[in-house]
Amino acid sequence: MSTDFEHLYGNHHHWLLAWVNWRLGNAADAADLAHDAFVRLLTRPCHFDSPQQARSYLRKMANGMCVDLWRRRSLEQAWLDALATQPEPTVSSAEDQAMVLEALGEIDTMLRELPPKVAHAFVMAVACEMTDNEVAATLNVSPRMVRKYVARAMLCCMKLEARLAAGLPDEGAAAPAPAAAPATRTAPAAPATPAALATRTAP
Repeated sequence: MSTDFEHLYGNHHHWLLAWVNWRLGNAADAADLAHDAFVRLLTRPCHFDSPQQARSYLRKMANGMCVDLWRRRSLEQAWLDALATQPEPTVSSAEDQAMVLEALGEIDTMLRELPPKVAHAFVMAVACEMTDNEVAATLNVSPRMVRKYVARAMLCCMKLEARLAAGLPDEGAAAPAPAAAPATRTAPAAPATPAALATRTAP
């Protein structure tokens, strides 16, 4: 580690840990997130002109990571709730469930990066099975535009699927993958790819 990073860590880690703990209300999650924040700084060094600037940057970054954590936990809970409603479920391993949760997180991130109308059209048309005319009326656009929106989102799904199949990291990822669901949970056969999962699950 460089001297600059050691200085940054020594001066601000305890402060960031306390701030994240206050934000999350969970000491273990706060410790993990504060650690991840400094790992990001280690891999993507930044120069700060003052302690105040450093803390402002750390607080902004950590706040975004908190939001990502809450979103992942919400997706995980929604997935577990969906499992509980399945009739005559089959046992699924913790690894399989973790893969589904990871795919859900990837889809959620992808949709948030799309223009709002594109994301909404995709969810309504694919996940909610609304017709082009119904989506068009809701978004106040033409059915032709709805088809373009859905095609654009599906292209993003296929690119995401190809990237994951190739084992390439998510360029925008900053937080760790979602925790695996308990192995004692039961689940239906899980879709194997983000594109397949997107057609059956609304984020």
